[in-house]
Amino acid sequence: MNVLNKKSIEDIDVSGKRVLVRCDFNVPLKEGKIASDQRIQAALPTIRYLLSKSAKVILCSHLGRPKGEVMPEFSLKPVAERLSELLSADVKMAEDVVGKSAKALVAGLGEGEIMLLENVRFEKGETKNDPALSKEFADLADIFVNDAFGSAHRAHSSTTGVADYIPAVCGYLIQKELNFIGGAIASPKRPLAAILGGAKVSDKIGVIENLIEKVDVLIVGGGMAYTFFAAQGLPVGNSPVEPDKYDLALGLLAKAKEKGIKFLLPVDNIYGRAFDPNTEFKSLDINDPDREGWEGLDIGEKSRALYTEALAGAGTVIWNGPMGVAEWENFSGGTIAVANAVIASGAVSVIGGGDSAAAVKKLGFLDKISHVSTGGGASLEFMEGKILPGIACLNEK
Repeated sequence: MNVLNKKSIEDIDVSGKRVLVRCDFNVPLKEGKIASDQRIQAALPTIRYLLSKSAKVILCSHLGRPKGEVMPEFSLKPVAERLSELLSADVKMAEDVVGKSAKALVAGLGEGEIMLLENVRFEKGETKNDPALSKEFADLADIFVNDAFGSAHRAHSSTTGVADYIPAVCGYLIQKELNFIGGAIASPKRPLAAILGGAKVSDKIGVIENLIEKVDVLIVGGGMAYTFFAAQGLPVGNSPVEPDKYDLALGLLAKAKEKGIKFLLPVDNIYGRAFDPNTEFKSLDINDPDREGWEGLDIGEKSRALYTEALAGAGTVIWNGPMGVAEWENFSGGTIAVANAVIASGAVSVIGGGDSAAAVKKLGFLDKISHVSTGGGASLEFMEGKILPGIACLNEK
């Protein structure tokens, strides 16, 4: 299956049709108010295109984990209100998911009009991908558009099941993810560099194993580096390690050597006395034995220089995971240095969601990156080379 060969909203006639769009409106709420509308903003290009083509637009999404119960605090009403403001249009809100209210609103929907179903996870069958619920979603519409990349790794009724019954295509958001992440891995501008950080090797095994077949340079930082050190018998003090992954770490280093890939680990680290933002800290080279009772919290100056040099000539950079505890100012230097190096390289840069995206946003580099993924877990699985159910179910061109 070629994921880059999926039909998009531009490959299908939507005019006058009822179009069910699965969005990712899983927004953070504080006291019933939307704390960040980034995910709503991200859905607008697809929605605006469909409205401009006189489609009858039916939006759906999950919010939180109500586990098949109707819970008012997880209602999508605040999303409907925000959408109405952003689109300067009346976004009608159904009081249920596929019940009387939803059916009545769909029946009365005119061309170029828009509505939102209630939280799909209010239905018990949603997360079980229940065929009966999938069929009810399909009965509401003529065409299904998946634009929720953040949920594309879940096989649920509103992300995959509905595609069994009606034509299914992707929206602009998923198309962008496929083009950038898929393109960066399948046909990158060389050299291709991957930067992997974060706390555990175990979270990134699949990504490392997939990318080691494709990259020219592999850079490792963050907490997971200490497992590679410990596996080689280097001192790590109180840093987090995964002893059951030592063999794997050594195997990956050997594989990189055999394939002629530049595999870079930190050569020095910033160690803290305790896991605390204001702890006393010092820089130590990897061979320095004096680290008993200290914990690695960032990469050091020499490592930053080494990584900056390695990224200088890159054509494409894939980055997932910070270099240290980037949310703490004293230990954000490594992540900032790498972000600067990625931008300075002029490479096509793709950042997997989650912590690295949050770090880049907080540091104010967001607009200088080619693509920041909207899905944490989904982007990781995609980078692992896994077939995502929410994409596999879409029609081929």
